[in-house]
Amino acid sequence: MTQVPLINGQRHSWSSIEVNVLDRIVTGITAISYDDAQVKENHYGAGDMPVFRGRGKYEAKASLTLYNYEVEAIQKALPKGKRLQDVPIFDVKVSFLDETDDVITHVIRNCEFKTNKRDMKQGDTKVEVQLDLIVSHIEWN
Repeated sequence: MTQVPLINGQRHSWSSIEVNVLDRIVTGITAISYDDAQVKENHYGAGDMPVFRGRGKYEAKASLTLYNYEVEAIQKALPKGKRLQDVPIFDVKVSFLDETDDVITHVIRNCEFKTNKRDMKQGDTKVEVQLDLIVSHIEWN
């Protein structure tokens, strides 16, 4: 267990998300969401209790919320006529401290953008864009 010192009486904590798209580090990330699931179902034989459990497909999902300037910069880095959904596959690395001060790292593998949508309204002082990703799998530490 790593001991992180108190600084001015406060426990130091941090989180880090590393994304490299088109050889460009993306820094304007305001939120990330990711999860995975596997289909599981009980199979029955004699009696009313399951006799074994079947497993189906695995599915991982993720989304990134970026400031609009980041999305526009990624799009400008693409060749003319290409869309955000044409960006080559990339990984997203998320690191943070847990309750015991150990560094936890999750890697969202083989990401591609599925959407490119804007929502804006009067009074917006910052425009954020939520982008859904298609991913192959998540490495949980």
